[in-house]
Amino acid sequence: MSLNSIQSTDIILTGDRTTGPLHLGHYVGSLRNRVILQEHCRQFLLLADAQALTDNMGNYLKVRDNVLQVALDYLAVGIDPAKSTIFIQSLVPELTELASYYLNLVTVARLERNPTIKDEIKQRGYERDIPAGFLTYPAAQAADITAFKATIVPVGEDQIPMIEQTNEIVRRFNASVSEPVLVEARAVVPEVGSRLPGIDGKAKMSKSLGNTITLGADADQIRQAVKMMYTDPNHLRVSDPGQVEGNVVFSYLDVFHPDTALVAELKDHYRRGGLGDTIIKQHLEDCLQSLLTPIRQRREAYARDPGAVLETLKQGTLRAREVAAGTLAEVKSAMGLNYY
Repeated sequence: MSLNSIQSTDIILTGDRTTGPLHLGHYVGSLRNRVILQEHCRQFLLLADAQALTDNMGNYLKVRDNVLQVALDYLAVGIDPAKSTIFIQSLVPELTELASYYLNLVTVARLERNPTIKDEIKQRGYERDIPAGFLTYPAAQAADITAFKATIVPVGEDQIPMIEQTNEIVRRFNASVSEPVLVEARAVVPEVGSRLPGIDGKAKMSKSLGNTITLGADADQIRQAVKMMYTDPNHLRVSDPGQVEGNVVFSYLDVFHPDTALVAELKDHYRRGGLGDTIIKQHLEDCLQSLLTPIRQRREAYARDPGAVLETLKQGTLRAREVAAGTLAEVKSAMGLNYY
């Protein structure tokens, strides 16, 4: 589904795990779209610290500190707290209560079949030693989505199974109480996906792989990252014809450079030979410096007053709790748990 199909009446739920500052992959996959969407829809942005703990138990301070780091990234790219509700997941207990009810609507076997969960279990090498919170996360995500009656959840393709499982839970709950209390959500995959390749040529930019460029990167860090970028290993001399496909520098130029005609000309020249990697990397560095410098400057300005940022999160969390409490009350009433 295209972002262009989203209506002003839609409610958007999106967010990020607080496991580290955000990077260019996040920017391409979601952040710049959230800035656009906040002008047209009601948008909730979740700082998923509770989710981060499903595989970070023991790293409490890291998860806590990164709540502020991710919030700074949101504000720096242009998320406006007056238009988007930014809130902290762990401070909305209604989500936990909803998730506890939803766990009765899904089996362990179904959770284990979820393709997203299966892939992440494999990546982490859990085998059968799976934290229960990690395995049951789809129910928690269903709570995050349904608490705000979100109709749209922008996700990467790898997260679509999570939305499908959310909708299964919605249908089972509504059928169990014989009324449409909860709302199904639609997954929206941005036209430019979130799988921006890492600077080392790996399939995905990832903090765990150390192949990212963070949104707060300074000029030297950007320069060094571009210098390290994977190009064409067979392009040994400037005169050699080069390969554009799989060349990370051109992948980034396609996404970030505003002059598509220039990028096309550079590609043709590179394929013919006579264009060195240093030149194309300089074009990319100039582009990224132009993009990230104002973001970094705004981020630094917000970081000088962390108390104000935390107050913004407090107010957003209070608004989020009010909405989630309303949904929880409807759910409990439908189940007959409204005793007085």
